[in-house]
Amino acid sequence: MPIRAEPGSYRDREGRVFYRDDRVYRTLSAVALAHWEALAGSRFFQRAMADGRVVGTQRVELPADAPPAGAQPWVAALEHERIPFVSYPYEWSFGMLRDAALLQLGLLREALEEGFVLKDSSAYNLQWIGTRPVFIDVPSFERLAPGEPWVGYLQFCQLFLYPLLLTSHRDVPFQPLLRGALDGVTPEVAARLLSGSDRFRRGVFTHVYLQARLQAMTAGASRSVKRELSESGFQRELILANVRRLERLVESLSWRRTSSTWVSYRESHGYSDEDHQAKRRFVAAAAAAAPRRLVWDLGANTGDFSRLCREHAEYVVALDADALTVERLYGELRTEGDRKILPLVGNLVDPSPGLGWRGTERRALPERGRPDLVLALALLHHLVIAANVPLDEVVDWLASVGGDLVIEFVSKQDPMVARLLLNKEDRYADYDLARLESALARHYAIERRLDLGSGTRTLLHARRA
Repeated sequence: MPIRAEPGSYRDREGRVFYRDDRVYRTLSAVALAHWEALAGSRFFQRAMADGRVVGTQRVELPADAPPAGAQPWVAALEHERIPFVSYPYEWSFGMLRDAALLQLGLLREALEEGFVLKDSSAYNLQWIGTRPVFIDVPSFERLAPGEPWVGYLQFCQLFLYPLLLTSHRDVPFQPLLRGALDGVTPEVAARLLSGSDRFRRGVFTHVYLQARLQAMTAGASRSVKRELSESGFQRELILANVRRLERLVESLSWRRTSSTWVSYRESHGYSDEDHQAKRRFVAAAAAAAPRRLVWDLGANTGDFSRLCREHAEYVVALDADALTVERLYGELRTEGDRKILPLVGNLVDPSPGLGWRGTERRALPERGRPDLVLALALLHHLVIAANVPLDEVVDWLASVGGDLVIEFVSKQDPMVARLLLNKEDRYADYDLARLESALARHYAIERRLDLGSGTRTLLHARRA
């Protein structure tokens, strides 16, 4: 079986992540191996692995077909527990980014207490198993040299703190900002987006405005701030104090928005109780019709149908474009202790593309795991009528993703569709149930059809041909 290298590791000169079958490996240089051996013997690291805050990791023999080494030869390898589905910070809700930040700060604090530090503090160092954040970049832990500062502080601010502050204080969505700049929100940009009165809020003056001023003062300077801090005798206690302050600051942040277009869908979906129960039975039967390793619930909203599929699948990705809806869903699933549903913010007509060097460091959604079953419930009319995507193209894209399909057709006579057409000229002749069935027939075999009692909604379970 050929190996697949992980493009996101190209910038790490001391190790490369790659996959072979379903196993995840990381090569190590001699320097990285020495760091690993010290880390593996530490109490905080063993404790964090045991309670699931750090990805399960063990040393293994270097595979013979590991990716070629660069300037430093590989001398060993680690094997990591596989994350069910890779996601990125620009797909997380506010609460997810906040909880990921607190996990990283907590690990850093524990590491510092035993003489270790994180050499970087990227949000991309974390992934999710359901609603549990997991730290995955094990080689980021290194021994803290005497007088050494926390060099990842600014990176933490740009990828965690500033996005959280902007959403908490200004209701600015952070997802487009992080997707538009993989290095995060700079101090200068954060300072411009926060108003003058915001500087009196907790932590804003110190972490945003002073940092912006410092960046402006040192731009183009030939001196090394890191070296100057080291030579001045920078103490570990100063880093610990800063980390504790950041923990308290992040814990205090919240997103206070209470309304959005779809956050009240559970109360306003327009189904009778009978139709809603019939829809639940239909989806549950489709999910149980075959073993499902991965299910995508597109337009998941409240996550009710994601929960149904959870009973018949190894893992479910619940995707919705409404960030507040995903935030509410994350909070519910977190309270439930869920480990099988991953809620993500994503818009199908403006999806996360391949990003980074050569567009391969951060992968597009289908490249991270093909589903065995896709749910497209009460979604088609939004794509065709609201977003003007031709119906045939929607079906062709769903088929390209792979897996079986449960799709719902909501007719133009339904109040939800009538509302979309209210201020538009009806140029959607292709939005038709017969046209949908014809388009599906090119890729699928229709296993089952259910016309709901309302007379305006039809469910189709299509098996990939």
